[in-house]
Amino acid sequence: MPHVSQDRSTTEEQAVHARYGAAAQAVESALCCPVSYDPRYLEVIPQEVLDRDYGCGDPTSYVREGETVLDLGAGGGKVCFIASQIVGPNGNVIGVDCNPEMLDLARRHQPVVAERLGFDNVDFRCGLIQDLQLDLERLQTELSRQPVGSYTEWLTLRAVENSLREKHPLIATDSVDCVVSNCVLNLVRPQDREQLFREVFRVLKRGGRAAISDIVADETVPERLRQDPELWSGCISGAFREDEFLRAFEQAGFHGIQLASRQIEPWRTVDGIEFRSVTVMAYKGKQGPCWERNQALVYKGPFRQVEDDDGHRYRRGERVAVCDKIFHLLRREPYAGMFEPIPPRVEVPLEEAQPFDCRRARAREARETKGLNYLVTTETGDTCCGPKDGECC
Repeated sequence: MPHVSQDRSTTEEQAVHARYGAAAQAVESALCCPVSYDPRYLEVIPQEVLDRDYGCGDPTSYVREGETVLDLGAGGGKVCFIASQIVGPNGNVIGVDCNPEMLDLARRHQPVVAERLGFDNVDFRCGLIQDLQLDLERLQTELSRQPVGSYTEWLTLRAVENSLREKHPLIATDSVDCVVSNCVLNLVRPQDREQLFREVFRVLKRGGRAAISDIVADETVPERLRQDPELWSGCISGAFREDEFLRAFEQAGFHGIQLASRQIEPWRTVDGIEFRSVTVMAYKGKQGPCWERNQALVYKGPFRQVEDDDGHRYRRGERVAVCDKIFHLLRREPYAGMFEPIPPRVEVPLEEAQPFDCRRARAREARETKGLNYLVTTETGDTCCGPKDGECC
């Protein structure tokens, strides 16, 4: 392990860099818990990559054909090579890592995987997952031209960094369909974590999603454990508390946040604290203006009442007035099937819609959707009232 300095943040980063650099050269069995992957996708991946893979979950099961996928902390490239097969030749996979040994391992085997697949849709890039705007290899080129030996040169370097972020971002804003990660968010130092979640949100397209596998703790990890560089680099002492992990997605602006999987038995227990693997799904797309178009949603149950991420409550069976944005949002994943949509009988054109006050919840009167002058009366007809054709009452 690296020398332990007095600066705890330096200790964390040094420990992670040194341990994962060594793990790219030789198998390190204690880094993360064993994970089972679909064997179909492993056949084209070289054994050296498989042997030096360290993770705690399989976020690739949430990737779809034709998508642009970003893997945070790509390591030796295993998740990227699996995702490349799922998205197919019409999709793209970007792997980001800052460890040169891991990047070398992934890039060295990329041509082999591409030849076996018959297409090459993977791009490995050097950067910090909490700063997805800064391309570290471009920065290295600038440093070779302008070495930093004084604080004035360092100030100049900061200007160069900002220019690179703006003109040549590592990952562009609104460019990714799905962000995946396998047991690396806990390695980011605490003071960078808010920025980390903001960056994940930034790079996703509207309607995009994150599928993040990581190690979480059932209790707050005490400071004395957080100061242990070996426990930190081993995905233990940097673990989020489970509820705070989900809250971090919420604070970054995500919606539809859910535990897609949760390990029942802990992977490790240290001083009575349980550490286990979870996979969290979170979606981007609830931002934007709210317009009144006389729409309503009916929550179908089974709970008496549910509350969304913005504090709107939906009581079972009640017509709840919603804005146009929420009307469509809660009919897509991950909410599909939970609500019955009630559109207005006469559609309100979007250009004629008035602002909708989402700060207050209210029931939608039936006459608002039918129209105040709705006086239709019908006789019993041949309309089938059963759940399927041919099952009429």
